Amino acid sequence: MKLEGFPQLVSLQEGTRVVIRSMELEDGEAVFEFFGALPEEDRQYLRNDVTSRDWLERFVRSIDYDTVIPVVAEHEGTVVGNATLYRSRHGWTKHVAEIRIAVARPFQHKGLGTALGRVLVRHAIGLGLEKMIVHVVENQIAAKRALEKLGFRDEAVLKGHVKDIHGIKRNLLVMSNDVSHLWEAMAELVADYSPTIGG
Repeated sequence: MKLEGFPQLVSLQEGTRVVIRSMELEDGEAVFEFFGALPEEDRQYLRNDVTSRDWLERFVRSIDYDTVIPVVAEHEGTVVGNATLYRSRHGWTKHVAEIRIAVARPFQHKGLGTALGRVLVRHAIGLGLEKMIVHVVENQIAAKRALEKLGFRDEAVLKGHVKDIHGIKRNLLVMSNDVSHLWEAMAELVADYSPTIGG
């Protein structure tokens, strides 16, 4: 399945311009370098060891644009952001998708995380998904604010649910963006529409 509407040119705060495009198999090494360059403080909030080549191989193999949909942000040919939409095509959560976002330190607080999130939220809605969730460690204040701009709201707090790379337990915040009301509104419009032939 090909991702439509890419690449996209996005202007960030201070006029910085980045290109957001779908991630391809050949981007694996560049994405690995991107994650490896993240400071330890940022990597401690990621659920996987992104400095492991085993992780890279699993991640690249999982790309299929149907269930695992990654995009990258590039600036002057260098990957400066990665965002991925995870969805299930079967079972009781097939209407739900999970979003994960990571941004290089020099591009944080410039709107790139919000831009990446917006791209995936729009794509999820285009796929007919009704709800998106994201997991945030409770003290990631800036990430939480960016997600709130995209319509995400607190749904649950899991106490001591994750351990960072130093083994410290931290609370995990589950945020969600329920867009099912959009589909309900469209269904009502269709139900109310009575075309007049030859009118």
